[in-house]
Amino acid sequence: MSDLYEKISDLAKRRGFFWPSYEIYGGVSGFYDLGPYGVLLKQRIIEKWRELFVRNHQEYVVELESPLIAPSVVFEASGHVEHFTDPIVTCKGTGRRYRADHLIEEALGISAEGMSTEEMSKLLRERGVKCPDGGEPGEVTTFNLLFKTQIGPYEGDVGYLRPELAQGMFVAFKRVLEAMRNKLPLGIAQIGRVGRNEISPRQAMIRLREFTIMEMEYFVDPEDRDGSCPFFEERAGTRLRILSYDAKAKGGEPQSFTVEEAVMEKVIVDKCLAYWMAVGQEFVEALGVPRHEILFVEKGPGERAHYSSQTFDQVVRTSRWGWVEVAGHSYRGDYDLSRHMSYSKADLTVFKQYREPLNVRVKKVMVDKGALGRLFREKTMEVFSRLQSLPAEVVEEQLAKEGKVTVDGYQVPKEAVRIEEVEEKVTGKKVVPHVVEPSFGGDRALYVAFEYAYREKEGRVILAFPRDLAPVQAAVLPLLENDEELIRTAREIYKALVREGFYVIYDDNGSIGRRYARTDELGVPAAITVDYKTLEDRTVTIRDRDSWNQVRVRAEDLPSALKKFLRGAPLESLP
Repeated sequence: MSDLYEKISDLAKRRGFFWPSYEIYGGVSGFYDLGPYGVLLKQRIIEKWRELFVRNHQEYVVELESPLIAPSVVFEASGHVEHFTDPIVTCKGTGRRYRADHLIEEALGISAEGMSTEEMSKLLRERGVKCPDGGEPGEVTTFNLLFKTQIGPYEGDVGYLRPELAQGMFVAFKRVLEAMRNKLPLGIAQIGRVGRNEISPRQAMIRLREFTIMEMEYFVDPEDRDGSCPFFEERAGTRLRILSYDAKAKGGEPQSFTVEEAVMEKVIVDKCLAYWMAVGQEFVEALGVPRHEILFVEKGPGERAHYSSQTFDQVVRTSRWGWVEVAGHSYRGDYDLSRHMSYSKADLTVFKQYREPLNVRVKKVMVDKGALGRLFREKTMEVFSRLQSLPAEVVEEQLAKEGKVTVDGYQVPKEAVRIEEVEEKVTGKKVVPHVVEPSFGGDRALYVAFEYAYREKEGRVILAFPRDLAPVQAAVLPLLENDEELIRTAREIYKALVREGFYVIYDDNGSIGRRYARTDELGVPAAITVDYKTLEDRTVTIRDRDSWNQVRVRAEDLPSALKKFLRGAPLESLP
């Protein structure tokens, strides 16, 4: 008997939700098409994410769209060129390549996450692990997952397809900050396609080479962590199931914490991180996943991405693959903005105004322009500007150690530059914001919603999507397929619902029972039947997909009744 995944795959292909791409050429692993109903389902999932993360927090969170491709320097600054890798092993016999950590996990039943390439190579040798084709694995190396490309006609202009959305938001941070009146906290959200050149993608829709991410970078004042999350109390009592890294290392079980408890007990390092995890839980529940099937698993020091101070994987239990990550929640600190400031020399700080100006003694770089002019002539102003941009502490240290200051290749002797301490009235200071990041996989969310919607009832298949996520909201069905008056009336009702903005299908082919079955398979919440009583009194029946119960409503009230029903109103409340 086929398992749930196989049933889902068959239904998804047959009913136009998703299937492997390029099938007529044999397919390419890691790529999937979304069919007509898959596109509609994904759009609703995206809108639900946007509602919870952006629209409900619009005072603080805005949306951005940035390019798919970025110049190499962006990913050098972010650390992806150096760190965005997976362990790879080449089979000595066939030359085929495999994920080394996957080989270890499948052959030995242990997690290789956090192991070095040397540790994995040693383990493969000592335990006699073979490749799937029976060959002997070679030494483990690393493989960079960035898709490399060329920008324009010149070979030196290297670019990369973005593997995440974050960098577009970091490099545009100052522009967005200015547009939003230079105020923290500030969330920048983005929804878009990304690419990762996975070594051996498996797990169908779970691991793709091209997919959609829904991500937010939430910028906070590092000196005012409490004030950075003004809506914390709204979810302080929400309970999260958390498996901490320490508990996981000791073989412990997940524990339940309120958001407030998790912060107070330092299970979660930051209020904002905890808050957005609670919003993330609500989002996954809105996909139809029960809370007891959602878990937050903390990653250890060797497991976290290079930019993270703390990361939780938000995982959901699936039928074939067990616990699958649908989101990552990270505290990124000031890593990203600091790196981009270092590489670009741009100022990505935020000016923090004091309530009252302060009189402080500060060190300042003092330059003798006359001495500078005699040394550098036409380059004088350029060197002067460079010196002025250096922190006084850096200049002081160079003068003490070397008796000169080197700036962009120019060597300035101590006779031309000195450090003085002066008193200034200071109205504020610059801070580098810290960042909290919730990041969701759109295609994984779609698959999870599909799996949790799948039902079988009396030999029929039902996709019981939450009503507000259903790709098609209603079906209009004349009772008989060959009665012209019923068909004409049903068509009028169908067109009226379309004009009201609903996604509706019309079906007059076959028996009414077969048509009900087809709408259930598509996950349509409401089937509207036009019968002979409709011709008498202009009432129609609304059939509930999940209970198969029906009520009659007046045709003129149908749009408002349907809106109520899709928002969760009981069927019995509609007449």
